[in-house]
Amino acid sequence: MQEELNAKEKYNFNKLQKRLRRNVGQAIADFNMIEEGDRVMVCLSGGKDSFGMLDILMNLQQSAPIHFDLVAVNLDQKQPGFPEHVLPEYLNTLGIEYKIVQEDTYSIVKDKIPEGKTTCSLCSRLRRGILYRTAQELGCTKIALGHHRDDILETLFLNMFYGGKLKSMPPKLVSDDGKNVVIRPLAYCKEKDLVRYAEIKAFPIIPCNLCGSQENLQRKAIKQMMQEWDRRFPGRLETMFTAIQDVIPSHLLDHKLFDFKNINRDSGIIDGGDKAFDPPELPASPLLDIEGMEMLDVIEVR
Repeated sequence: MQEELNAKEKYNFNKLQKRLRRNVGQAIADFNMIEEGDRVMVCLSGGKDSFGMLDILMNLQQSAPIHFDLVAVNLDQKQPGFPEHVLPEYLNTLGIEYKIVQEDTYSIVKDKIPEGKTTCSLCSRLRRGILYRTAQELGCTKIALGHHRDDILETLFLNMFYGGKLKSMPPKLVSDDGKNVVIRPLAYCKEKDLVRYAEIKAFPIIPCNLCGSQENLQRKAIKQMMQEWDRRFPGRLETMFTAIQDVIPSHLLDHKLFDFKNINRDSGIIDGGDKAFDPPELPASPLLDIEGMEMLDVIEVR
């Protein structure tokens, strides 16, 4: 660990560690992410989230009622300044099977994307294809990604505000090449818990800005909005996350998802029926802060 902890700090760390392990275990159980005999490819970027995911999965592996294998995989994209020695040295101390895949996608991206433009989209597509191929080569049955609860909510808002879709990140789904099952074991974990966990565990974090790409301004605006909400209205993010786990199609407007056309008086009461003359059901303690509403607007990105 980074530092010696006093009694209170050890107590708080144990609570944090138990909470993260419980969250990951619950997500795995809820979505049947890992099954008997699975060989899970843990994608290790060198960031706090993937380090935390690997650490927690290795711990759960020791006590799980099923047998599954883990193999850590990192993609070295040949970015200038990338510390190639860091991950192998760390993984060797863990004694886990791992593979460092070396592919010069950096040169491809720099050749295709004009200077100053964000490279994330092309880089992501290239990286995804390489990792899919690697999973097949290693005989892996699942690919584990380190996206957490806040990533899922950010993606929900990005799609709503900029894409016009009610869509987020799936906890488990077949990949777009149709050959791999992708899982997100950290789906129930808060980012701030993972930040604190990484600090105490002193993971050898590798900066994510080595490529020099501009930060995604839209995602940055969403993240700032969520951080402000979390500061001003404790519990709001938790409520929103609960909402996407309890979707009621009959009370939305997607006629492809729910058969509105064939509803008649003989259909019976569906999902509590339409309470047209009742006010909306809101919590006892309103979350709105009317005086500060202007601070909650998403920054317009041009």
